[in-house]
Amino acid sequence: MSATRSAAPTPWAWIPTLYFAQGIPYVVVMTLSVIMYKNMGVNNTDIALYTSWLYLPWVIKPLWSPLIELFSTKRVWIVALQFAVGASLACVALTIPGPGYFKMTLAVFWLMAFASASHDIAADGFYMLALPEHSQAAFVGVRSTFYRLANIGGQGGLVYLAGELQERTGSMQTAWTIVFWVLTALFVAMALYHWLVLPKPAADVRGAGHTKLADLVGDFFKVFAEFFKRPGILVILGFLLLYRFPEAQLLKLATPFLLDKTELGGLGLSTKAVGIAYGTVGLTALTLGGLLGGWIISRVGPKRALWPLILLMHVPNAVFVLLAMAQPQDVVIVSTALAVEQFGYGLGFTAYLMYMILVSDGLHKTAHYAICTGFMALGMMLPGMWSGWLQQQLGYLPFFVWVLVATIPSFAVAALIKVPDGFGKKTAP
Repeated sequence: MSATRSAAPTPWAWIPTLYFAQGIPYVVVMTLSVIMYKNMGVNNTDIALYTSWLYLPWVIKPLWSPLIELFSTKRVWIVALQFAVGASLACVALTIPGPGYFKMTLAVFWLMAFASASHDIAADGFYMLALPEHSQAAFVGVRSTFYRLANIGGQGGLVYLAGELQERTGSMQTAWTIVFWVLTALFVAMALYHWLVLPKPAADVRGAGHTKLADLVGDFFKVFAEFFKRPGILVILGFLLLYRFPEAQLLKLATPFLLDKTELGGLGLSTKAVGIAYGTVGLTALTLGGLLGGWIISRVGPKRALWPLILLMHVPNAVFVLLAMAQPQDVVIVSTALAVEQFGYGLGFTAYLMYMILVSDGLHKTAHYAICTGFMALGMMLPGMWSGWLQQQLGYLPFFVWVLVATIPSFAVAALIKVPDGFGKKTAP
């Protein structure tokens, strides 16, 4: 046993790359798809409706997690699913130049989303099996940092690359085709790398103590039922679904607003500028806001921090009202405004994450947290579906005013939840 452990690769060899690989397909499906379709002339109604459906695999992923537990090891699942994502990226690259690219790429994104959601289950489970508890705590910041870097690299670097390629080739289709071939090569390389370097923990075995699918599924749905027997479950579900109600609508229209021509109410920025302003500056501010929010909660506790963090999350949405009114063309001004909005969102989102941890606390915290993430994804999916249609009916400025009005349900459910004194607060000086 000791010899096996001594021969195992250091966590630094695989945790950063594993969670970078976890973040890339999510940002491709949720963000790059929106920007690509906008670049290629798809209207906002279709973009918001169809890309919001891509949240569904993350909504329902807890339902098929027993299958990943039962069939093969999590290590095998990780490598196989990374190859599957690589193949999906290649299929997107092949279908972009075709006449029916919208339907074809959507179908591939749908498959990629299922592969990515399944990869999340396997990777998170493998992380807990491959590391002792003290190391899990030590590396939790590393995994979240590299997941964020994947978002910045995708939403910032790859969007900038698409804009640069478009300027050089004169074709947006060619630009995005090259971007997806680059992603394909990257993901195949990461799959090969993880095949070689991922450790083989003794606890990572097929079935994890279950020999029959019926036993595993039965135990899973018993745990699932226990979640819905919690006191105040309706308030809990209301908070999970409505806390991000305004953000769910704003998120789908933020990049189309930045890209749309000024005569249509947008800012008329180039794809490269969006990659810098929203994908790099904005996401960096989001990450810093998340770090500060976590520190605040650890110091004063989520009960005292809840309302300040909620206000800091929702009030900066007014930035988009101001941008829609002034329509500035200066990338520095736009980047600064987006940094303010994203920093506030990062702060406020930590309160949401802490509440999910609170709700999940107990014997089955891992399974219950997965259920919470499913409702979190549902809360983003449903409002996002109609947001494009609503924006096209109202125009950008009235739509962003509506987003501010849509904060009312968020404040209402926040007033109903109960947070114990001292939960999540750092007790040591």
